[in-house]
Amino acid sequence: MTAWVARGRRHDLTGWRAALGCWARLAVVTLGVYLLWRIVRAMPNLMWFLTGAWTIAAWRAGRNASADVEEAAEEAPAPPDAEAVRALLLALMGDGSGVHLRTVLAHLQEHAGWEGRTMADLRARLGLLGIPFDRNVKVAGVPTWGVRKRDLEAPSPAVNPVPSTDVSTAA
Repeated sequence: MTAWVARGRRHDLTGWRAALGCWARLAVVTLGVYLLWRIVRAMPNLMWFLTGAWTIAAWRAGRNASADVEEAAEEAPAPPDAEAVRALLLALMGDGSGVHLRTVLAHLQEHAGWEGRTMADLRARLGLLGIPFDRNVKVAGVPTWGVRKRDLEAPSPAVNPVPSTDVSTAA
């Protein structure tokens, strides 16, 4: 319902005239809610029917949403691994000491299908992959969000797949 009200905004107008469609749609929703309230007050047994209709609508919406999620999971490509992202970041850095995330985002939007994604999405992905980034990376004299070359080239801690057989001295 909120999406329907929001679609009432006119983008060819500015100011309060652009929002008149939203206000008109909001008035229609308010009138509908008021009429429903009056009908339910007049016939309280109608609530049983409305509860059943609401339950069926929620069940259908949940079933369709889970099917959409399953289809999206099947169609989604596998996310790149951390080493591939590290290699991309090092390639974007070249001889520099770091790269700004806005440069990385612009590259991904142009070459990797990241249209519509934001800086927050990029930071979340880097955090998920365990790639360190910082707010004060200075490239060409400008400090902002970025990745330093020294952080990428530092050896990552290796995970030991075999548990240690040594006895712990911790008490």
